[in-house]
Amino acid sequence: MSEWSLPLGLELAQPLWLGLLLPLAGWGWLAWRRASGANQGGDAAGVVLNHPALPLAAVGQLPAPSLRRPVLLRVLAFALLALALAQPRQVGDWITPPPEGRDMVLLIDTSLTMSIRDFRQGDLEVERMTVLKDTLRRFIEGRPGDRFGVIVFGSEVATLTPPTFDRLHAVAQIQRLQVGMAGPDTALGDALGMALKQVRTRRLRPAVILVSDGADNNAGTLTLAESLAVARQVGVAIHTLQFGSDLFAAGRAARGGNVAGLDPQPDLIDLARLSRGRHFAIASADDATRVIRAIDALEPTLSRPAQQRQVREGYWVLLALAALMLAWARWLSLRHTA
Repeated sequence: MSEWSLPLGLELAQPLWLGLLLPLAGWGWLAWRRASGANQGGDAAGVVLNHPALPLAAVGQLPAPSLRRPVLLRVLAFALLALALAQPRQVGDWITPPPEGRDMVLLIDTSLTMSIRDFRQGDLEVERMTVLKDTLRRFIEGRPGDRFGVIVFGSEVATLTPPTFDRLHAVAQIQRLQVGMAGPDTALGDALGMALKQVRTRRLRPAVILVSDGADNNAGTLTLAESLAVARQVGVAIHTLQFGSDLFAAGRAARGGNVAGLDPQPDLIDLARLSRGRHFAIASADDATRVIRAIDALEPTLSRPAQQRQVREGYWVLLALAALMLAWARWLSLRHTA
């Protein structure tokens, strides 16, 4: 059934039900004539008011109740029912669906070096972990539609939450982060392998946001090269965020990529470059804000077209009025027969 549009944003979703009004009008006309004839025949007699306590002279005669009012009420009630079946409603603005996002796993280094106070907020020196929490909170809150997972690593690897659409829960897990909660060392290879197990490819490729202060993989069983090979195979981008300076970079020999593009011990820059991600160095809170915007541009969400509109149904008002009129008509009929 096609819809009928009316002024003021009103429409009838099922207008063909209005066809019931035609036979209803015929029935109402016949019932009205029958009630008019009954009234004319009963007006002469009327209603005799008689009571044994009243003298004969006080006996009066009252006019008979009209039968036309119950008929009119029933006709109006059935007309309202037909209109309710046509489903009148007020149509409002289009409902914009949430954007379609991707799986994002936040892989967070909680080793002891994240307690270094080399960041400033105002006039105060703060830990790297403090700036990290604030950065990731704003990042999560600004990306509706994504599934966020939170994994921490040190000597061990722990999943605080698998990828979920519950952004409040993901932010709560970020606020629980403590330096050293997973041990003092850095099992970066194992952590990256754990993150790759949890992401799911949808229409948009998944991504891993690796937050660390260096790539000194000194714990765990998987090497960075092995985890990177898996990431390249499944098409997961790794964006690396280096908070502060890598304390061990000065003592690490410079390396060039081999033929396969994999180093025996790739650093954060290698991880991002070889997985088609980006590397970001964060040395201040302003840098963290710029990084959030850059990742939003690199991993955009998909805006879906609106397909539904806000609708306020009006049939229930018509049903309530119809029920009231039918009850009124029934009361008038009982009054006539009493």
